[in-house]
Amino acid sequence: EVQLVESGGGLVQAGGSLRLSCSTSGFTFDDYTIAWFRQAPGKERERVSCISKSSGSTYFADSVKGRFTISIDNAKNTVNLQMNSLKPEDTAVYYCAGDRICFNTVRAFNYWGRGTQVTVSS
Repeated sequence: EVQLVESGGGLVQAGGSLRLSCSTSGFTFDDYTIAWFRQAPGKERERVSCISKSSGSTYFADSVKGRFTISIDNAKNTVNLQMNSLKPEDTAVYYCAGDRICFNTVRAFNYWGRGTQVTVSS
């Protein structure tokens, strides 16, 4: 059974950095994508970033381009999201999700972690 386990959330001041990790297990195929979504209170869940295990191609939302980077450690089956120059508007619960490609919508992804809280103070 596919399991996604997140870590690395916390409280940080504006301008600071955090690294989120998504540990994956149970995938029975190599061609999959790990995506990061975030959801702030009262807001819809939005896609932040994706990385393809097979091709290494990446996606970033306009709101985080130039500030966030994503990488995959194939040996550890872990995806990392490095978040720099954090802003208060980055405050949200961050989720990792997995499926075949980097879909646009939440409901297209079959596998989800439980989320980790990121809070950026001003």
